[in-house]
Amino acid sequence: MLFAPLLGWRQGVVTDRRTMRDWAEVMRDLVDVHFPQAPTSRVVLDNLNTHLAGSLYEAFPPAEARRILDRLELHYTPKHGSWLNMAETELSVLGRQCLDRRIPDKARLAHEVAAWQARRNRAETTMHWRFTTADARIKLTHLYPTVQVPAEAQAPSPDTAQQPAA
Repeated sequence: MLFAPLLGWRQGVVTDRRTMRDWAEVMRDLVDVHFPQAPTSRVVLDNLNTHLAGSLYEAFPPAEARRILDRLELHYTPKHGSWLNMAETELSVLGRQCLDRRIPDKARLAHEVAAWQARRNRAETTMHWRFTTADARIKLTHLYPTVQVPAEAQAPSPDTAQQPAA
């Protein structure tokens, strides 16, 4: 799933598996087909083992892999926070709105995903991310270090501060 939340654009890709080559081809399409004028595309990824720069080198000759990689800025979500990835949220919407029934084969699946995607893209459905840094510090408290300041190192409060001698 490719998703540009501020543009209201998404691209669902149906493959047989989730291989390094599949991911590399999606990244090539991202820079060459979907956003050819963009000097850089910022991509937020979960930690799937195929979402690696090395996948490009597995799929393409070195010069082609480097060309694609030079146009990507890759950012990974925390290992236990893929829900932070907006594409994951968009996949959830796809599941609820389109894939909530039995689909008999890959061809039908691709057709259904394309129809859903076309409707969402026509409507330019965006995502308004409301997860702030303050929210992250609460929800992901285990990822942020806690600094314990010894009591003697803390500054005295104004009402307990000693007055200078006269």
